Amino acid sequence: MRLLALLMVLGAALFAADRGPRIAVAGISKATSYRAKADFQLTADPLSQEWKDVRGVAFEHDRYGEQVPGYATEVRSRWTENNLYFLFACHYKDFNLKPGPPAAGETNELWNWDVAEAFIGSDFKNIRSYKEFEVSPRGEWVDLSIDLSLGAKDSNDWRWNSGFANMTRIDEQHKIWYAEMRIPMSSIAAWKPEAGQAFRANFFHVQGKPTKFLAWQPVHQDSFHKPEAFGMLVLAK
Repeated sequence: MRLLALLMVLGAALFAADRGPRIAVAGISKATSYRAKADFQLTADPLSQEWKDVRGVAFEHDRYGEQVPGYATEVRSRWTENNLYFLFACHYKDFNLKPGPPAAGETNELWNWDVAEAFIGSDFKNIRSYKEFEVSPRGEWVDLSIDLSLGAKDSNDWRWNSGFANMTRIDEQHKIWYAEMRIPMSSIAAWKPEAGQAFRANFFHVQGKPTKFLAWQPVHQDSFHKPEAFGMLVLAK
């Protein structure tokens, strides 16, 4: 609760509606999104020109902070004025995929199977409002607008449409699957992005059977939806 209060105070003090938040808070984990010169095609390839020199964050622990050997996950990020990009690298041992052929279009409740997930918030005054993006190893996807203040029944709006795109690739030899996301900035922020600004963020990787629930920032509960546990994603030059 002390962290929640601190975030709300910081949000009220440092947020400008037309310029976005510029936040540096000791004790809160940070990931970096590096600026790209221009928007680029999705390849899901960490060795591509756009991704090969980008540093990411890595984790191999679950939502409670316990180590999960063999399921290391890395998340890299880039940004332009128009889009926010993520590249997930997810180690796996086996797959737990939605039965049947890959769904064509949005797949509600995709979180019941293997996915890479990004939770992104730009509202530092109301941290219970944020967006959720999920991609499966086969490229199935769902995006949601989350508002936890509405109660459990109405908090997840999967009919919301961000216009985000994705590309996936499975490296069977090395047991890694990759998911690349391109998220329109206009769908997650009301401000024009600039270096030094920040989003609130957390990243997750759901994998295998029995299911492993990995988290960049542990939430210490079964549900990933704990905005007080989010870290920061800082836009860099």
